[in-house]
Amino acid sequence: MESTIHKPDFNHIELVIFDCDGVLIDSEILCKKVLVSMLADLGVVITGEYFDKHFLGKSFPSAKQQIVTDFNVYLADDFRDEYLAALLVVFAEELKPTDGLEQVLNSLNVKRCIATSSSPSRVSFSLETTGLSALFEGTITTSEEVENGKPAPDIFLLAAQKMRVSPEKCLVIEDSMAGIEGALAANMQVIRYMGASHLAKTAFDQGYDFRVISQWKDFPLLAPQLFEK
Repeated sequence: MESTIHKPDFNHIELVIFDCDGVLIDSEILCKKVLVSMLADLGVVITGEYFDKHFLGKSFPSAKQQIVTDFNVYLADDFRDEYLAALLVVFAEELKPTDGLEQVLNSLNVKRCIATSSSPSRVSFSLETTGLSALFEGTITTSEEVENGKPAPDIFLLAAQKMRVSPEKCLVIEDSMAGIEGALAANMQVIRYMGASHLAKTAFDQGYDFRVISQWKDFPLLAPQLFEK
């Protein structure tokens, strides 16, 4: 049965909450490449599909526990630091904003912020590298600030609280199902962004009550009221 609670309605939106990886920046395909390689060195062989299902949009502790559950392999305490170091090298060379993002951000006429499963250091580096820092100064919430990461609603509720906007007046833009589930659980409106490289060939299940865009130029067409002066 189709839910009516989360029927898309953008008429009262006062805040757009952006995920970072795979939404603002085209990073997930780079994360996948680095992590798959490092896990293979430990004898843990995963596919891209496994990464998308179990890691996409989730925090590192969640991914670490998934590896224990599925492979009975415990990652060393310094694995996260080594992964981050390797990832940032790749980011410095290859990371870019998603296509068409900056024009949309510059024309958006409501508040905006970030809610991300990335660590503070990683999101800071990512935004600096892609030239997006000035657009989100002082408006970033990370999973390290909440007890439960995505798909729990905690990070979205905290982001809204920090921006002083009630949940029902928030729109979340996410790429991962974990993030989408968390946003819906927070009673927020949702748009799924599928324009990043890692979702280029992903089929979409139309059974959910949210809208989907595959390029940023479609955002103002879908919700013109958020761009009106």
